[in-house]
Amino acid sequence: MVRVGIIGCGNIGGVHAMVLNEIKQARLCAFADIRLKRAEEYSVRFTDGTAKAYDSMEDMLEKEALDVVHICTPHYCHVPMTAKALKKGLHVFMEKPPAISREQFDELLKVSDRSTGRLGICFQNRYNETTRKVNELLAQGTLGKIKGGRAFVTWHRDAPYYTESGWRGKLETEGGGALINQSIHALDLLLSWLGKPVRTEASMSNHHLKGIVEVEDTLEAYMTFSEGMDPVSASFYATTAYAMDAPVFLELACEKGFVRLEGNSVWYQTEGQEEPVVWQAKKSSLLGKSYWGSGHEACIRDFYDCLETGKAYFNDLTSVQNTFYTMMDIYDSARNEGR
Repeated sequence: MVRVGIIGCGNIGGVHAMVLNEIKQARLCAFADIRLKRAEEYSVRFTDGTAKAYDSMEDMLEKEALDVVHICTPHYCHVPMTAKALKKGLHVFMEKPPAISREQFDELLKVSDRSTGRLGICFQNRYNETTRKVNELLAQGTLGKIKGGRAFVTWHRDAPYYTESGWRGKLETEGGGALINQSIHALDLLLSWLGKPVRTEASMSNHHLKGIVEVEDTLEAYMTFSEGMDPVSASFYATTAYAMDAPVFLELACEKGFVRLEGNSVWYQTEGQEEPVVWQAKKSSLLGKSYWGSGHEACIRDFYDCLETGKAYFNDLTSVQNTFYTMMDIYDSARNEGR
């Protein structure tokens, strides 16, 4: 039995706890949160009060003989807490983003390389049924080579979402806004299909929360993935200033057709087809957001299966390097007015 502790008892910590309660080889033994009452409430809610509650990670690690910790804390805490656990030889499953600066990510690479513990990153949308369907269609080869892609994330986040959190909306603690928080998963999937950009241009704005947040509510980026007059390219747009949380839209234009992912559906059309085929995901999940991201269960289960079998984990730190560094390149370009 693998003994597990969750650090951070907010909404996402609850999602992790629900999944862990369904994994036979995992036992929830402890919760930690700077607000002790929240850790105590989670203990009662998810373990009938059997898990111990702590008001600090340090206290929990000192008193509990854990095998795995889940980092579900604000962005700026991810790397310091993960590094601390890895240095103790614990396995770590960390929420996104993997870091909020290049320096943090480089530190995480060094600590991870030296640790006997394994590190997994929660890029759960790689496990969505729709994502796997797109991967399957591309692998078949009937669409031909990818010529370009586009992604749209149009959601709504109001002032209380930031002001009541104590950390969102601040560059020092969140690391950014609409890109690093809301649309990093869409960027990750786009890059999984297109590869590493050779050039990135971007711009960002704060349209609807001026004077409330210091991060972007809207960001657009243009990326090229090859050289020449007609390069493989991608257009990326993300905003939290829309009136509702719309399903995420991703599309790939290919030599012999196209494939489009939106919500729980995938549209695709190849040469010879008069109309697009519409494929609908069958599995529904109560975890994650209804408009994007139901892969938490599969993502976390896979991590524990890999711990048990010794297999390489799909969402290890190396696998998210391209996404992280591209995200930072986008921010650098946007802060330098597209240069």
